[in-house]
Amino acid sequence: MVSLPTRKPQSKIKDLAAKITLPWRITIGYLSMMLLLPVAALLLKASTANPAEFWKIATSPIALSAYDVTFFTSLIAATINGVFGTLIAWVLVRYDFPLKRFIDAAVDLPFALPTSVAGLTIATVYSNNGWIGSLFAPFGIKIAFTRLGVGVAMIFISLPFVVRTVQPVLSEMEKDIEEAAWCLGASQWQTFWRVILPPLLPAVLTGIALGFSRAVGEYGSTVIVASNVPFKDLIAPVLIFQRLEQYDYAGATVIGVVLLGISLIMLLAINILQAWGHRYDD
Repeated sequence: MVSLPTRKPQSKIKDLAAKITLPWRITIGYLSMMLLLPVAALLLKASTANPAEFWKIATSPIALSAYDVTFFTSLIAATINGVFGTLIAWVLVRYDFPLKRFIDAAVDLPFALPTSVAGLTIATVYSNNGWIGSLFAPFGIKIAFTRLGVGVAMIFISLPFVVRTVQPVLSEMEKDIEEAAWCLGASQWQTFWRVILPPLLPAVLTGIALGFSRAVGEYGSTVIVASNVPFKDLIAPVLIFQRLEQYDYAGATVIGVVLLGISLIMLLAINILQAWGHRYDD
């Protein structure tokens, strides 16, 4: 006589459910401690200011000037990296040359180099007496300790985001498609515009968005290479630190909330771009 399978004991089902949910519990707990609680503390501190005071601090002339320097300069730096970062990724993927591995590894230098060291190096090289700054000084162009120097620092620290985002996409592209376009009579420009750029564009835009977000939050290098003068080259992260030095915790948190809001918007944009890129996965 064949025996029918019996149901599992309730205790085994509970143990199985506990094993399944354990990774979720660890994930939620870790994210809560590392992300949610600090953000909640920031929002709670900013809420101590009434709406009128919050708006007054967030839209003060110094804050608006800092937003302009921070976001506009970051956008220009990210756009420049979008062009030259894509070119660097193209060369690293499509060409073989001496010291290729060394140059490929050097792209990640801004990730490993402390930002304060990067700022000190940029301020030294681009000063009026530096190797590069001395070439522009006779023309009346000052780079270090100006807004231009802030832009150079932002370009330096955000370049790897574009290169490392575009490089894998270029590596996965089949060159046969380009050769087929050439055989059909397409020029190199037409091949790039119609065949290469469409699947590559989401990765480029994602790298630009990541570089922009990184440049917005940069502090260590820009605080050294800039003069940090209001209405000149003062950026928002430095303004937050100055408010903290003045024991103006409410003002610092209000500006921090503004930067947090912009960062969340950029995160949403990055997710949209990544979803857009899935159209070319097939």
